[in-house]
Order: sequence, then C-alpha cells, then structure tokens
Amino acid sequence: MSQLQPYVDRKVSVIMNDGRLVVGMLRGLDQTTNIIMQGCQERIFSEDEGVEVVELGLYMIRGDNIAVIGLVDEEVDDKLDLESLRGIPLPSLKH
Repeated sequence: MSQLQPYVDRKVSVIMNDGRLVVGMLRGLDQTTNIIMQGCQERIFSEDEGVEVVELGLYMIRGDNIAVIGLVDEEVDDKLDLESLRGIPLPSLKH
C-alpha cells in the first residue's frame, strides 16, 4: 500500500519538477504515484504581485513529474491572503 493512501480525500499541495504548485483534493493514485486531484488550482508566485490563482478543476499528474506532496492545513489555507503574498517562483528541478 502506498504511503500516500491516507492522503486520499484530503487537501494536498503538490510541487512539480518544473516548479509549479498545485493545490486540490487528492482523489486517487496508482502504484507509480500518478495522482488524480479534484478542485485544483495552480498558485503562481511573483516577487512583484500577489499570488495568481488559476483554476484547473479535475487534474491528473504523472508520478515522475512530482517532486513533493504534502497535506494542507485547510483552516490555515483558508485564512491566507494570497493577493498580498509575494515569493520567488521555484525553478525547474535539475537532474
């Protein structure tokens, strides 16, 4: 059984190898860590402007494109003022 199984039906944050950050409900996964997420949004960080949120809806991510997966504290996430947050965009992962 995958170590991610307890995360199913919970809100997770996924950082992909190309530096993108996607947040949504984890709905399923397979043995190669391909995942299906629902209600996804990509959060695009900028040093000059607030976080841009792009609604993605239902989203599938290949396991080999995933760098990090973590649980989201929904109470804290709901209180975030993304328009006032600034951050350096993550670079692509280099092998």
